[in-house]
Amino acid sequence: MGLWWLALTAAAIAVFALLPYATQPLSDLAAAENELAANYADRPGWLRGVLYAHMTGGGLALLLSPVQLSARVRARAPRLHQWTGRTALAGIAVGAVAGLVLAPHNVAGPIGVAGFGLLAALWLTFATLGFRAIRRGAVTAHRRWMIRAFALTYAAVTLRLWLVVLVPLTGEFLTAYRIVPFLAWVPNLVVVELLLRRRRAPHRERGRTVV
Repeated sequence: MGLWWLALTAAAIAVFALLPYATQPLSDLAAAENELAANYADRPGWLRGVLYAHMTGGGLALLLSPVQLSARVRARAPRLHQWTGRTALAGIAVGAVAGLVLAPHNVAGPIGVAGFGLLAALWLTFATLGFRAIRRGAVTAHRRWMIRAFALTYAAVTLRLWLVVLVPLTGEFLTAYRIVPFLAWVPNLVVVELLLRRRRAPHRERGRTVV
């Protein structure tokens, strides 16, 4: 059930949340009071291109990551796991580098520069460490790093969920958006670290029993 929830919410954000940006120019979205689009509508063309690169790379990674988490796919279709993994890694690389470029231009101000910038840096770092681990055959380390990377990929979902809660509470989008640069991903990473530690603990206990 947990995997299905992750897959459905990831697909919803990867497709439906990004669909307006794929079908309408930023100027039209800005005229419709889309604050994020308004922030970039009058920016230089190269920066608008970076925004679309971030959305495309991040959306691709978000869409494919639940497939990578499936033990059934890993066991029954290892080649599919390998190729979707490479595609997801490419999406993370594009999305994270673009995110680093976009961070100084975000609408949340200095807190956004710090929060979104650190998110992009860690996202790229975890994915790189996961790729290096599998290249040297360290499967367990690879899985752990990629689970961490997915926690940050999933920030695209949790950010929007937090906004659903915070916008009514604060009364406006910009105030709510200034709260989410860290809130969107730090709890995700904390939960993942706790789960990884719980999964490691039984192995340690079995090791002591055998000894």
